[in-house]
Amino acid sequence: MNGEFVGRWWARRGAEPARLEYADAWRSSPRARPISLSLPFTASVDALRGTVVEQWFDNLLPDSETIRARLAARHHVDGRNAHALLGAIGRDCVGALQLTPDGEEPGRVDRIAHRPLTAKQVAERLQGIPGLRPFGRPDHGDDDLRISIAGAQEKTALLRHQGQWCVPEGNTPTTHIFKLPLGEITILKADFSTSVENEWLCMRLLGAMGLSVAATEIGRFPGSQDEVKALIVERFDRRPTITDGNAWIARLPQEDCCQATGTAASRKYESDGGPGLARILALLAGGDAPENDTRTFVMAQLAFWLLAALDGHAKNFSISIRAGGRFRLTPLYDVLSAWPIIGPGAREMHVSTVKLAMGVRGSSGLHRHLNKIHLTHWRRLALSTGVPGLFDAMIALVDGVPATLATVEPQLPPEFPPQVWERIRDGMLQQRERFQAALVAGADE
Repeated sequence: MNGEFVGRWWARRGAEPARLEYADAWRSSPRARPISLSLPFTASVDALRGTVVEQWFDNLLPDSETIRARLAARHHVDGRNAHALLGAIGRDCVGALQLTPDGEEPGRVDRIAHRPLTAKQVAERLQGIPGLRPFGRPDHGDDDLRISIAGAQEKTALLRHQGQWCVPEGNTPTTHIFKLPLGEITILKADFSTSVENEWLCMRLLGAMGLSVAATEIGRFPGSQDEVKALIVERFDRRPTITDGNAWIARLPQEDCCQATGTAASRKYESDGGPGLARILALLAGGDAPENDTRTFVMAQLAFWLLAALDGHAKNFSISIRAGGRFRLTPLYDVLSAWPIIGPGAREMHVSTVKLAMGVRGSSGLHRHLNKIHLTHWRRLALSTGVPGLFDAMIALVDGVPATLATVEPQLPPEFPPQVWERIRDGMLQQRERFQAALVAGADE
């Protein structure tokens, strides 16, 4: 972690379970912290063995088996073996850990080594991601660039240095993640070819609501035939640093809420047995700023309801881990609205089928369907947290939707697809009307 040896991770072999062992020097370091709330320093040796260890490291890898297979083919390892795959690509993971084979030193961190790219070279790299070449392997010869980014979407990462896109070399980390358009989501039979603009807009809207979000921009790069478009996300787990006159980029420890709760990536959705609101709220209660983080998390859920943002599962909320194991909720990220694909069409989702990833509890149980979550459910959630004034803040957030839209609309780029803006705008105003009608009536719908 930023050049300090943290410990060793052994893979499961036969009857011998996977295990993690923290180095004594790391435990006594002034920068010491566990790599996870689920793998604390205070745990017994037995508690740092088995499934919880395997699942934590597996969560560092992409969710998609197809993407894992491409990475495994490129590096000639078994894609089903997280230990082998991270041994090959774990030099630049989400968070601060660098994973290297035993005995291999990662090298110095207090410098920035890089190779600049032209806009055309960036386009070529992006065009190589989804499989235009066998297994998506670009012919860049970058065996040194070994990145693991969790998630289900095709993506890569680069370094931005002195205003230019670069390939980081040696021990230098990436600073920005590039996400390509999703295209058609087969399971939904829905077209998400405008996912780049959609996510960019969601982040602008959330920011205008007063929530902390990852900084994003839409990048366009001239390819050999077509222009290549990507959402560029600034990594909040990286920080420019100067030590003894040397400029370098520090990796900041963080983990997602699946990792923090010892949950497998395959159970990231509450409907699959993963963490829901209650479990994550209980987690945040033990952090550095429990009231603020609870407020942010609950307000995010309400914002997701306004946006019809359906993918707010446990891997899409993270915590930053500070010295001594203290932690805070990170900025929001990976938010996409379903309003552009909600409608009566054959390739659209009917609003009655749309569900949030985490349900809101009412007197009759848990409610996830967008049109079955009502005012009383939000009031009940706010009051259950014990955070003073939270429900009033939620009312203000909903009431402020027109002002939020008015703030963001002038920021739309000239080429922004109008249907994305119009569908999301109209959907948010519709949800606001439902909420306010129930508020005026003084009762649930």
